[in-house]
Amino acid sequence: MSFTTADVVKLRKLTGAGMMDCKGALKDAEGDFDRALEIIREKGKLIANKRADRDAAEGVVLAKVAKDNKFGAIVVLNCETDFVAKNDNFVAFTDNILNIALANKADNLESLKSLDFEGRTVETQVSEQTGVIGEKLELSYYKSFNAETTIGYIHPGNKLATLVGFNKANVETQVAKDVAMQVAAMAPVAITKDDISSEIVEKELEIAKEKYRQEGKPEAMLDKIAQGSLNKWYKEVTLLNQTYVKDGKITINDFLKQNDNELTVTAFDRYSLDA
Repeated sequence: MSFTTADVVKLRKLTGAGMMDCKGALKDAEGDFDRALEIIREKGKLIANKRADRDAAEGVVLAKVAKDNKFGAIVVLNCETDFVAKNDNFVAFTDNILNIALANKADNLESLKSLDFEGRTVETQVSEQTGVIGEKLELSYYKSFNAETTIGYIHPGNKLATLVGFNKANVETQVAKDVAMQVAAMAPVAITKDDISSEIVEKELEIAKEKYRQEGKPEAMLDKIAQGSLNKWYKEVTLLNQTYVKDGKITINDFLKQNDNELTVTAFDRYSLDA
């Protein structure tokens, strides 16, 4: 069977593979287009297996909210080099995965991987893109949640993204964005101190005690001093108690109350490739 330039172009459009790879696949398939398509995909799987032990530390972090402004998600697709991470096609591919997650309201990473992506699973498409790009790709992180209002924020460069949920509908966009940017800038670990596990609290207390013990503080005073240190730590790591980065005189909780006395944060997530 013969094949034409139009067949090569069509195969390239379907797979994203290079022109020479598509031409070679059609030649190996003796012009059988469907078989050539499988050859390209099999090559992708082969390359993926060969690169399985590579370090995929670069990538793209994206956040987005569904049209209802209630369901939102963060997705991370890793690659090996910053060159690939900055490629528009790679970013668009990651965005397509995120759109699929939102459309299906995927609740975890495994369910996202199994969703349909143009007739194949998301996981299969990621594997096949390894063959197209020539680098190890890994869909490494996914987080989603519902809230009365949810907003996503992507820091310039696509290396850091946040997602924040609020207890009331129709939160003013700028207010919601400011809180999402606060999460990006200040990396809180919880909404309030009540959301921090007792194990972490005990660890922080022990760290503080040991610090002041090394400084020569009296043993009898360590508990009290450590508790004071813990209270200061709470203000630094709990979102509602953090100092608002745009106004150092108020907390995030104060900022929310200025806009709506009943407004608060119900959930948030933050992912950074650099931390």
